[in-house]
Amino acid sequence: MKFKAEIDVMPLEALLDPQGKAVSNSMKNIGLPEITGVRIGRHVRLFVEADNQSEAETKVEEACKKLLANQIMESYVFTVEAV
Repeated sequence: MKFKAEIDVMPLEALLDPQGKAVSNSMKNIGLPEITGVRIGRHVRLFVEADNQSEAETKVEEACKKLLANQIMESYVFTVEAV
């Protein structure tokens, strides 16, 4: 079966996010001072062949831990669905 994974990788809350801070500071310059606390990460979509949902989730978890996220500085969440 083929599964689609949607993965969000974000900097850990305890770490400084220079990109997010720059965007957050710019919000008041474009007339949106009520928007604060911007954090910038990345979104990854991938497809995986697996026998079942559980196996697909295990493979995505492994990909996140080994390649897609630096666990020292980033956290991740994902969803997996059959396609």
